[in-house]
Amino acid sequence: MTIANASRAVSDAARLDAALTRARARTLALNTDLTGAQLLGPRLAIVNPPLWEVGHVGWFQARWCLRHRGDAALAPSLLANADALYDSSAVPHDTRWDLPLPPLDDTLRYLARVREAVAEKLAREATPELVYFAELAAAHEEMHCEAFTYTRQTLGYAEPAIDAEREEAVHGGALPGDVEIAGGELMLGATRDGRFVFDNEKWAHAVEVDAFSMARGAVTNEQFAAFVADGGYTRRELWCEAGWAWRTASGAVHPVYWQQQDGAWFERRYDRMETVAPHRPVMHVSWYEAQAYCRWAKRRLPSEAEWEYAAAVDRAGGKRAYPWGSAAPDATHANFFGVCGRSADVGAFARGESAFGCRQMMGNVWEWTESTFVPYPGFVHDPYRDYSVPWFGTHKVLRGGSFASPARLLRNTWRNFYTPDRYDVFAGFRTCRAD
Repeated sequence: MTIANASRAVSDAARLDAALTRARARTLALNTDLTGAQLLGPRLAIVNPPLWEVGHVGWFQARWCLRHRGDAALAPSLLANADALYDSSAVPHDTRWDLPLPPLDDTLRYLARVREAVAEKLAREATPELVYFAELAAAHEEMHCEAFTYTRQTLGYAEPAIDAEREEAVHGGALPGDVEIAGGELMLGATRDGRFVFDNEKWAHAVEVDAFSMARGAVTNEQFAAFVADGGYTRRELWCEAGWAWRTASGAVHPVYWQQQDGAWFERRYDRMETVAPHRPVMHVSWYEAQAYCRWAKRRLPSEAEWEYAAAVDRAGGKRAYPWGSAAPDATHANFFGVCGRSADVGAFARGESAFGCRQMMGNVWEWTESTFVPYPGFVHDPYRDYSVPWFGTHKVLRGGSFASPARLLRNTWRNFYTPDRYDVFAGFRTCRAD
């Protein structure tokens, strides 16, 4: 190994050990206060039992960082029967409540053993393969931390202490109006610059984007309340066939956590009711609800190519890593994990605007796009095949991140994906003019 390669290995090991440590601290902060029945929660299709999910993040890190041997059999596990308990590709979702899961204390001891073993391996041999899998494990755990956060919302648990300690949500008011974007050729997707990206972002390829007009900010609670007041949930003509079937089956007449009292809207936030803030983005709405709103407002959702164009392209036609440029995200750019602990007004974070003047295209709330989640041309899955492959064709693409997303994962090419009926995630949307 050359001196340069040895130095790079030491740097990678230190960086990834810090990333894994941060992710684990957040996992613990989000779960160690849960007791008794909270550790399993009700059997729902949209969440995992917290006790299972905690074990799963430890299993995943061990699976790829300690046990992976290419095409050979896996190395032995640090926990007997771990594969039968925590392998999400093999353990059906509905059975996870019925498994003989270890108690929380034993599960945390398993996570600690895995974490120690990975740290020792990184210090000993930060090979390119191990660096990749450590990046994957850190990203995987951080994404589960966001899932832990919205699970607490779904189940009505207390606000996470790590969020409650943050400063009050940033105020910034409304942000009306559109920006005009001339369009042109876009290299959609990630470039081969050595940065860790997921397989579904690979690789950048040319697409043509026609001229379009996009809202400067996400749709606000105030705007969505006008749709509700105008009978938006009861007007069949506003809904696609699948959306109307979902609305009818769910009985939805407003966003899932909203309640109206004496003419005013309130929403459940974790285990408390709060007044709906007019200028914050509407959140916890499904793709079907976003579509219905667009039809009512005579607007449309952007395609993911339009979204990436508006977020990433600069005035000279180049492409940025972030809406504001190349500088790594900080608390003045965007509302990611560790900034507010909740959504902020759509007019906040002016320093994070894209070159075209769209604000908060990163952080605050995930944004639904019109696009179905499909592979890019020439797609080849990464070693963790089930990250993307099973979901192509059935999920819709979301972009941008939320207040619970980690800054280290934010980038203009990151593709999130959920089925169009999901309302539990921290998702909203922005619109384009329908020509």
